This record gives sequence, C-alpha cells and structure tokens, in this order.
Amino acid sequence: MSMYSFNTIRRELARDRPSPLSFPFGIPVREGSLLPYVEARAYLGPLVEEIRAHAQLAIDTPIPPLTFSQFITFEQTGLRQAYETPYFERRGRLLALTLDMLLDGAKDRSVEALENLAWDICGEYTWCLPACLPAGVEAATTARIPPECQVDLFAAETAHALAELLYLVGDRLQPWIGCRIRSEIERRVFRPMFHDPVPFDWESRQDNWSAVCGGAVGMTALLLERDKERLAGMIDRVLRSLTCFLESYGEDGGCPEGIGYWFYGFGYYAYFADMLALYTDGGLDLLAGDKARAIAAFPAAFALSESRALNYSDAGLITWHTGLLSRLAERLGTPVPEVKMVPPLNADGSYRWAHVTRNLLWTDMGLFERPLPDGGVFFRDMEVAVDRRHSEGEMFAFSAKGGHNGESHNHNDLGHFILHVGGENLLADPGAGLYTREYFGPERYSLLHNSSEGHSVPLVDGQPQLAGKAHAAELLFCEWEEDRLRIGWELAKAYDNSKLSSFRREFVWHWQTGNASVPSESNETYETSEACDSDPSAVLELTDRFDCRQTPVQVLQQFVSLHRPRLENGHFVWRGKKGEVTLHYDSEAFIAEVLADKVQDFAGREQIVYRLRLRATSASLRINHVFRFECSAGTGQISS
Repeated sequence: MSMYSFNTIRRELARDRPSPLSFPFGIPVREGSLLPYVEARAYLGPLVEEIRAHAQLAIDTPIPPLTFSQFITFEQTGLRQAYETPYFERRGRLLALTLDMLLDGAKDRSVEALENLAWDICGEYTWCLPACLPAGVEAATTARIPPECQVDLFAAETAHALAELLYLVGDRLQPWIGCRIRSEIERRVFRPMFHDPVPFDWESRQDNWSAVCGGAVGMTALLLERDKERLAGMIDRVLRSLTCFLESYGEDGGCPEGIGYWFYGFGYYAYFADMLALYTDGGLDLLAGDKARAIAAFPAAFALSESRALNYSDAGLITWHTGLLSRLAERLGTPVPEVKMVPPLNADGSYRWAHVTRNLLWTDMGLFERPLPDGGVFFRDMEVAVDRRHSEGEMFAFSAKGGHNGESHNHNDLGHFILHVGGENLLADPGAGLYTREYFGPERYSLLHNSSEGHSVPLVDGQPQLAGKAHAAELLFCEWEEDRLRIGWELAKAYDNSKLSSFRREFVWHWQTGNASVPSESNETYETSEACDSDPSAVLELTDRFDCRQTPVQVLQQFVSLHRPRLENGHFVWRGKKGEVTLHYDSEAFIAEVLADKVQDFAGREQIVYRLRLRATSASLRINHVFRFECSAGTGQISS
C-alpha cells in the first residue's frame, strides 16, 4: 500500500471533474430528506429515535457550559470527567441536531438551537482536551503554539464535525454561522498545521493519533478548501502522517493498540480514504492493496460470540461500528464479525461524528447475519494466536499473546491468555481502566489494568513483568495439528530476574465436536471434575517450565477473570451464563487464595477483577507447573 507523490496528488485534485452528488458519503444526502432511506432499513430505527430524542433535548435545555473550574480540574486532580462530560455532550447535541435536520427538514427551533450551539463551540477557549495540552499555564504559554491553536485528536474531530455540518446543512443556517466556522477552522487548525513547517508530534507517531488527526484534518480540507493548489499541499502533508500510521501495523494487519483503537485509528484512516477516493473519482485510493485488506480483516479475526472480542491492551467494551465494517466489506470484500445491532448514538461515550454518521448511512445489517467460522489465525507480527470452535451450539475460543512490553497502549502481558465459553470471556483480560493523569504517567504500571498483576501470568520472586521493548517474548513455535493448537514462548526477558535463565510457557488447546474425551498432552493425570456433567468440549493445557541459575526463584501463578472462581470438589470453577471452565492442578504443590480487586473500567464503572493466586510451596532450580482448563457448555448458572 504505497502513498502518492505530490505530483500525483496535485494532478488528481486538479482534474476538471464535476463534484459527485454522492460526495462525501457515497450516497446523496443533501438532496431532500434522508427519511425514505432510513425507513427502508428497519434496523436503523432505534438509532434514529435516539437522534430525534437527543435533538429535542438540545432544543429544550441550555447548552452545557464549559467553565474555567472544569478546565482546571485535570491539572489539579488528574481527573478528566469534569471537563470532558460537558465537552462531549455539546458535540453530541451538534451531531443530533444536524442529523435531525437531514431526517426531517429544518424546523425553526432546531435551526436556532444548532446555530447557537455551533456559535458557542466556535467560541470555546480551545478545542483540545486539557489532558492533551502542555501541563500547566507556564508550559502552555511558552509553547510554540498556544492552546487555542493546538491540534490534537479532539480539535481535529471538532473541525471535521463543523465542516461536515456546514457541507450538509449550511445552506439552511444564517450566513454568519458558516463565516464563523470557516474562520475558526482556518485559525485553529489550517494555519497552525499547513502554514508552519514544524510538524506536530503526532504527524510522525506510529499509533492512532497520526490517523485520527490526519484523517479528520484531511476530511475537513476536502470539505472546505476550494483552492486546488492549496488543497494539494494540505493532502500531501496529511498523507505523510497516514504513512506513519500504517507503519504501526505489520503485514499481518494486526493492531497492537487493541481492537478499540483499530476502530478509532483505522476508522479515521478509512473515512478519509473513502472521501478522498470519492473526491478524485478513484484516482487516489488509500484502501487499495494487500495491507489495507489485511488491516480491514482484523476485527473479524478478534471477534467472539455475542459481540464479544479479544480485548488486549487498552480496550474497553467493544463498539462494533457497523457502518465502517459494512463499507470495508463492500469495497474490499473483507469478512465481518457477527453483530446484532447498529451501535447506539453514544456508544463510545464521545458522540464521535464520523462513527455515528457512517453507522447511519453505511450500515448493511444483512452482512452480519452469518455466524463466525471455526478456525484459527496467528498474527505473526504482533504474536497473537486466536482459535474459535463451535460445540453444543456454543463458541469455545482460546487466545494467547507474546510480542513485547513496549507497544502503544501497552499492558505488561507477555504470555497472557483468554478463554471464551458461550458468549463470555471466563479467563479474561480486564481491558482498559479509567483514563487519568496517572494512567499515562510514570505510575501507569502500578495500576492493575496495565500491570502484569492484572493478567494471567506469574510473579517471579514477587516481581511482575517490566515495561519496555527490551522485555520481549521469543516465539518458540505455533502450529495447528488436526484438533489442536500448540504455541509457546520463552519469557525470561519479561522479568529481568538475574536468577532466571529460562521461562518457557507452552499452551496446547484441544477441541472436539463429539463425545470422545479430550486427551492430555502431559504425563499428568487428573480426576474428572464432578462440577462437569459431561466431557468437556475443549481443553487448554498450560505448562510453565522455569530453569534457574544457582538460586531458585519463588513462583506465584495467577489466573484472572471477571467471574469469581469457586472451589468445588477440589477444583476451581469459573462459571458463566452458558458455560464454565474448571481448573485441574496439583493442589498439594500450591497454596491458593482469591483476590477481588475493585477498580474502575474505561467508562468509570466499578469493575471487580478476580485473581486466583497459586503460590508454589517449594522451589528448586528446575520448576515444572502444569494446569488443565476444561471448558464445558450448558451450566445455566452465573458466578458473581
């Protein structure tokens, strides 16, 4: 997937071609009401009702204020919600009022509410979030660019939202609104970015920032800029940041930042790419090529049953943006996950304009009716293995990861694994915690969500894994053999313990579709758990081998879940709504305890993370631990 030279960009933008009626979405939306379009798609009904209700709220209630007290809260406390809650609510109202006008035409009260809100957003001190500005008034006032002209994720998104609003309904608003929007975008975004040769730091970042900022600013330029020479220079600079973004992906298409940031980063890349292709009648197509297709296929590979997903790194509850997935499937023929509904208006907590508008305009729910296929995939560049199998009408899935502890949105989680049974991750990843100043500061790995203590990996001599690229896994093997997957890593470098010469973690994942028992890979023998009424449908065998130098290490194994492990008949059981996982191990070799940690998840809700900790009772120069996890369906009980 190669980017284009400036000569090619300039030539394609300068071509004398009529602006397509379908610009900027691929379907005409400015020619009358969208109502017939959405009424023909019943699955859009709940989203449309939410849009109308939120637009009415925006008409009936005052604009939420953004005060100095709210602005200064992050600097004083490290907490983000006081400012961000009203900030995003204002943008949610902007979105709902605009879409409501497209659906039902302009009403005097809705037009007035939209004009006042757009005017107010244009008057905000900065479009950035306080958490993304230089820390403190001295740093902000001595920075090369003042706060009101900084371009971060949210300033770029605001500019795009206002530009698209103007493109869609600007002819129904007072001319002063269009004049103010254009003036503020020019002052706050275009001039700082395109009239200064010194780049913003995100323009060379290899993470979601380069795509979201670059894609949002690029779409803003396509919507507003009429000077083709200037536009060519703008698009050329945007493509440089998008090139850096693509470098964060390997050829396998995997997203180390996690699936939530795939939707954010690659989503904005794809939204801009689609708009640019429409603008140039396919002359500039950033979605062409094998790498784009591999990246587009990533969500389907990470999807599990009942809209669950593998949530490594900073991933909260996943929102499956059906518009983006539909458009990629239409253009690239990529697979889609099994999704039941169009996301609600505020699915991601931020009312992101690009996501919601495309969910409304692009979603084809017919694409999502096919069940996920059985099979496995290994993302070699990011070192994540995934295998899904159906049995007894339910999905059983296993995944494990290697890589290194210096990834973007990194968690210290080398050798961590997930077991999914009947719609739930019973051996789980806690995902992302609440974003605060500490979450992205020096204290990051003291927090449970990010530390290896929040993952199913051992402590060695009481120490968790360390952060940084030097603390990496070495892949030993990954192979599928008929009814099993075998994968293993050397993980000693994750701990940097001078007494530890080797730590090999090996997984063998078996599955079955009949009633035959699943064989044991190891020489260990176990009694069948009385908690299971039938033979397991899948089994995971985990073997940890520690080789020490002259002095042995103390090992504390731990297994993480959002379900409480119960001790039943000598075995620990994690039980969900439709299935269970039963752990078999040598109970005489360990002292067991269960910790229940109350934390806050990404959305600020209370989350209880259960850690089953097994402390080895003896130490030697060679340690061999074997654990067998039997996965079964149909319990119909829930552990709390």
